[in-house]
Amino acid sequence: MAAYGAALALTPYLLIKVSWVIGALLGLVPLSAEFDMAGWVVLNVATIGMAATGIVTALALVRPWGMRIPGAAVAFCTWVGAGFLVPLLPFMILGSLLGPEGGGEAGGGEERSGGGGDDGAVMPVWEGRLIQFGFVGMGLCLALALPAHLRRRWPDAFAGRVGEREGGTPSGPLPWGVFVGAGLGAVWLYWAVGGAAGIAQSAARDANWHLLTGTAGVCALASAAAVWALTRARPAGLPRWIPMALGWLGSGSLFAWSGWKLPYTLVLAAVRPDDVTLPENLGVAAALHIAAVVAGAAMLRAIVRPSGQGALAVR
Repeated sequence: MAAYGAALALTPYLLIKVSWVIGALLGLVPLSAEFDMAGWVVLNVATIGMAATGIVTALALVRPWGMRIPGAAVAFCTWVGAGFLVPLLPFMILGSLLGPEGGGEAGGGEERSGGGGDDGAVMPVWEGRLIQFGFVGMGLCLALALPAHLRRRWPDAFAGRVGEREGGTPSGPLPWGVFVGAGLGAVWLYWAVGGAAGIAQSAARDANWHLLTGTAGVCALASAAAVWALTRARPAGLPRWIPMALGWLGSGSLFAWSGWKLPYTLVLAAVRPDDVTLPENLGVAAALHIAAVVAGAAMLRAIVRPSGQGALAVR
């Protein structure tokens, strides 16, 4: 039910994006001054492809044909998708508690282009609500459907308790990604609570930024702690599925979010538009995102390695 729910939740987003492309080609949807027709179509066709991939991946978690797809393809798509969407859940919950200035409004009053020009085409409220519902619904349903699929496909990786298979001894060297992930988590939490080192535009920090940065910091620390537990065989007796789940989601969040933010940051550093600013120093932000992408991949490798404590044997 959760897998079908995930596919259904993302369908309105896919249909909205298709309508934007068709409407623009027919001259029915006004474009922001920041986009020409080619740029608009390319951007939205890319997001259509992402949405379609998400829907197919969700269905692959429950349909019989999903078990015939190579495990590496399913693992990678679900790792990236869960890394993007599941961390949004605490952000949306906390944002709704803090009100309009504290997150939770996914596109309700933004332009279709995502830009900030006064001459842009304003997105109707109902479209923004459907897009918000799609992301939140997909993240929530994926958080329920994905563990069930992983445990069905790789049951041994989640069975038992930490330390049982190695007699309570470490299974190998501690992955360097653990240290990088812990360092990234510390930096992002430092920024989230108001730290100024590495911040270029303090006035650009709003409640949304603090919530997202804090969520990223928690995910980085959780993944580092989870991989440490799996490789150090401690704390002994902890159910194995806990560090496996935290390591999977946390490393996916590092890879997915920084993999998306890195090119955006590099474009801003190259173009330096007057109407778009990031709170962080662009050089510092780019370095952190590069480190996060690499660390996320390294920690995934520690989780999916074919031998060792409770790994997913992805083939």
